[in-house]
Formats: sequence, structure tokens, C-alpha cells
Amino acid sequence: MAGIKALVGLSFSGAIGLTFLLLGCALEQYGVYWPLFVLIFYVLSPIPTFISRRLSDDTESSSNACRELAYFLTTGIVVSAFGLPIVLARVNTIQWGACGLVMTGNAVIFLTILGFFVVFGGGDDFSWEQW
Repeated sequence: MAGIKALVGLSFSGAIGLTFLLLGCALEQYGVYWPLFVLIFYVLSPIPTFISRRLSDDTESSSNACRELAYFLTTGIVVSAFGLPIVLARVNTIQWGACGLVMTGNAVIFLTILGFFVVFGGGDDFSWEQW
């Protein structure tokens, strides 16, 4: 039952994050859809972690080169997702208010992705493989 509650909570927070992103694009005073390119980063961010969990052994050693590389690549993807709206606002492609809404959406979505890995990443009673 705890897995279902966690899944519903993560779905709700993901919907809130996407709402902020769409508000940054679709409000009448902003009206530019360039910030939707951060959706690519949302899709790319969990991929290195999924690959490293498949390739690395299950020992909980203090250092694992495959996981460290995955964390590095994921960090680069997340920083790029936060940097894109700033660059778009800096060159006056989008307004700064839209940039703020997109950054808020980024924070909520990436915390949702992190929550997914925290809740379903451990090998306890349930894991993400069952979904």
C-alpha cells in the first residue's frame, strides 16, 4: 500500500511541475513555447542512472566508477535544464517571468525524479521494476 501512495504522490508532484512549465509557456503575456525544450532534459536525466544500475554490481561499496559517471552525467543534464531558461531569458527569447516559472517547474520535476529513485530504487519490498 505504501508503494501506491508513493506513486500517487509522485504523480501529483509531477503534474504540478508540468503545470508550472506550461504556465511559463502558455500564459498570454509570455506566449512563447521555447521553454518546452526542457522536456528533453526530463527524459534524459534518469537514463544514466538506469544504465548504471543495470551494469554495476549490487555491492554497496563506497566507490563505484559506473555509478559515479552516471551521477556526473545526470548532474550535467540537470544543470543544463536549469541553464536553458536562463540563457533564453538572457537573449530576450523569453521573458524573465516565464524563466522563473520554468525554473520552478524544473525544481519540482527533478525533485519528483529524485523521489522516484529514493522510493523505488531500494531493493526492499517493492522496486521500480514491478511497475
